[in-house]
Amino acid sequence: MKDINIAIVGVGNCASSLVQLIQPAGGPDPGFAGLMHEEIGGYGVGHVRVVAAFDINRTKIGRDVAEAIFAPPNCTTRYRDVPALGVIVAPGAFQDGIGANLRDVVDIDPVCLDTPADDIAERLKASRADVVVSYLPVGARRDTDLYASASLAAGCAFVNCNPERVASDAVWAERFRQAGLPVLGDDIKSQIGATMLHRKLCQTLLDRGARVHSTYQLNVGGNTDFLNMSDRGRAVSKKFTKSNAIADLLGDAAQINVGPSDCLPLLKDRKVAYIRLEGNACLDMNFSIELRLEVEDSPNSAGVAIDAIRCAQVARDRRLCGAVEEPAPFLFKLPPRVVAEADEKTLMEQWSAL
Repeated sequence: MKDINIAIVGVGNCASSLVQLIQPAGGPDPGFAGLMHEEIGGYGVGHVRVVAAFDINRTKIGRDVAEAIFAPPNCTTRYRDVPALGVIVAPGAFQDGIGANLRDVVDIDPVCLDTPADDIAERLKASRADVVVSYLPVGARRDTDLYASASLAAGCAFVNCNPERVASDAVWAERFRQAGLPVLGDDIKSQIGATMLHRKLCQTLLDRGARVHSTYQLNVGGNTDFLNMSDRGRAVSKKFTKSNAIADLLGDAAQINVGPSDCLPLLKDRKVAYIRLEGNACLDMNFSIELRLEVEDSPNSAGVAIDAIRCAQVARDRRLCGAVEEPAPFLFKLPPRVVAEADEKTLMEQWSAL
């Protein structure tokens, strides 16, 4: 199989974990990578290769990706050594990617204020990228549009890991269809995610004949993603995708409060989620369930993004275009088409095995 050449937009913690993941495994058990799928369409993890990267932070621009992924304010764990890749982080485009909460943390290079989509597209073409992976911050609507446009101009598939709608937006999906390119999104799930567990709990209770009348999910973390989302105005899209994922199961009658709650810097890249469900079962018996989940945020994302990237390349190989619906429900919180929880994995695997 040929390599999958990827361009990374936003060299943050999630990018750090992804780049580490595609390096040869070491440690006491090098055969264990904790992957959901060893191969997708014949592509293994080792087929993924970084050929371009963009960021707006002076701490990362001009550095090899192997160095930039560990530059501040990144704080995720260094699980694997990454040799120099020979890929230098280029100045990205900045319109709305950083809110007020991050202005003291991210040192924006002024050149990024004037970077047009055409410049990004030219760099993508020169790098011969197949797939653009967008790790733009929550709330970066205009920047998401810019990079999606650049991907179209450069002939790249687009994997949208943030909650700004692209694949699930009819206008954007049609633009990719007309260009003959695939788009996957939106809002990447976590491999062991709070929303996934929340949905599984809800579905299990419904399958057992119970009724869930109220539920909440509180997420706290210490990385720049949580710092960004502590600005409630920027977290609107994230709160929507998380709440919608539960409302799809429980309906409008249930009281649902799901979303990012606070930033605690001492947690660094750790995320802690608290979930509570209340409802009624046989003879109107009251019940409640409480669950606490602690994970490291960025490796949790990389475990799913690696599948989304390979699905995007499979879609390219098959000349599929527009929103790729079949793998999306298993990989993203806001897919173009919602399917039953129990069918998500099967739908993706049947599609990838065609």
